[in-house]
Formats: sequence, C-alpha cells, structure tokens
Amino acid sequence: MDAWLHTVLAWLALPEHGLSTVFVVAFVSATLLPLGSEPAVFGLVKLNPELFWPAILVATVGNTLGGAVTWWMGYGAEKAYERIKHRPSEARALAWLRRFGAPACLLAWLPVVGDPLCAVAGWMRLPFWPCVFYMAIGKFARYLTMTAALLWVF
Repeated sequence: MDAWLHTVLAWLALPEHGLSTVFVVAFVSATLLPLGSEPAVFGLVKLNPELFWPAILVATVGNTLGGAVTWWMGYGAEKAYERIKHRPSEARALAWLRRFGAPACLLAWLPVVGDPLCAVAGWMRLPFWPCVFYMAIGKFARYLTMTAALLWVF
C-alpha cells in the first residue's frame, strides 16, 4: 500500500504532471469534499509561467466537471428522497434558486456555498446544460482572477 501511494504521489507531483494534477485537484474540489484547488493552479503557474492559460483552462474544465457530478449527486438524492420538510430559511433559499434558475450556478465558484449550490440545482432538476454553462463561466472567472492576483502578489 505504501509503495502504491508513493507511486501515485510521484505521478501527480508538480511540475512533471502538473496539468493532470491540476485537473484532478480541481475536479475533486468541486465535489462536496472540502478542498481548494487554487494552490495547485498557483503552484504550477509559478513554476511554469508559460502554462498560465493551459492551467486556467484545465482547472476550469476539471472544476466544471466536478460541479456537473455534484449536480447529478443532487439529482440522484432528490430522486431517492422525494419528500422533504423544509425549514423557513431552506424554503427561502430554494425559492431564491427557483427564481434565478440556472444562472444562479454562476455562484458555484463561491467557497462553502458553491458546491452545495450545484447539488441543490440538481435536486431541483434545473436544466443540466445551462447549469454547466453558468458553472463554467463562474469557475473560469474565479481561476483567472485568483491566479492572476496571486501571481501579482507573489
């Protein structure tokens, strides 16, 4: 087991396999797991400035696909549990999401609420492809802004 873990970590090590690492980290961080992908993107770009745009695009694709998986998890959870009682605050949040629809997925980049937002969009059966489109826009803007800001500061 120890050798296998060492092999996996060596394969994912930056900068040798940097873009694949960024993809995996961005994908996993877009699920409900508490993980941030910005340090991986920043580290790769800091070590390899010529990979700025490829890293931003790979992180956006990985994070968007992770958001799409989260959407499907929410969709499946709703199908498994169709009757739920909502507290007033939950009812307001659902009404807000229902009112804005798929464009609310622009906020999927937000820490803490972004990933559950994707799950709730699936739960509410908001249209999949428009949700993915808005997720991608928000996530691209986040990666572009965060990476450029970190490069400027450091």
